[in-house]
Amino acid sequence: MELKQQYADIAAYLAVGEAVDHDHPLVRATADRIAADQPDAYSYAKAAYEFVRDAIPHSQDSGDVRVTWRASDVLEQGTGICYAKSVAYAALLRARGIPAALCYQRLADDDGSNPVIHGLAAVLLPGEGRWARQDVRGNVPPGVDAQFSVGEERLAWAVRPEVNEVDYPVLYAEPHPVVLGALQAATDRPHLWRTLPTDL
Repeated sequence: MELKQQYADIAAYLAVGEAVDHDHPLVRATADRIAADQPDAYSYAKAAYEFVRDAIPHSQDSGDVRVTWRASDVLEQGTGICYAKSVAYAALLRARGIPAALCYQRLADDDGSNPVIHGLAAVLLPGEGRWARQDVRGNVPPGVDAQFSVGEERLAWAVRPEVNEVDYPVLYAEPHPVVLGALQAATDRPHLWRTLPTDL
């Protein structure tokens, strides 16, 4: 799939935003801590990916009812759903001068019912020449094996067009307005689960 930038200027994918608040001291400190043992951008991007995927539980998996949407809040509270975790990963990348974007899939049950939007991040590493999508949701349930990769994608789920699943190609600098609106309006995760976007 060919990914399409929402903005032609790569600076948009390095910018500080309302959600991707990589100028926040906690984001900066976390990025500095992760970068301390990493010799290059690739190693840092992989280490930051594994940190967000593994050290910040998906709130559904952990039973946490809090809803986070800003990168600094995800890091401070140590929780978030796929959208929020993707925002945190994008912020950690941008904090080290690595362009990062947000992108989405529509997933569904095996019969095509219960569609839901799933959040991903994308990274543009020096010398790569193309964006690589990453899934930091967390490797739960059993059988999910998302891994950092700039070659062949290693996402949690591959879309199934036969059940109307979709890979959306647009790379956003900030969360899609529908996604951000759902996160900001939710009083808790059970409320969010009833109002998750089903299409973009």
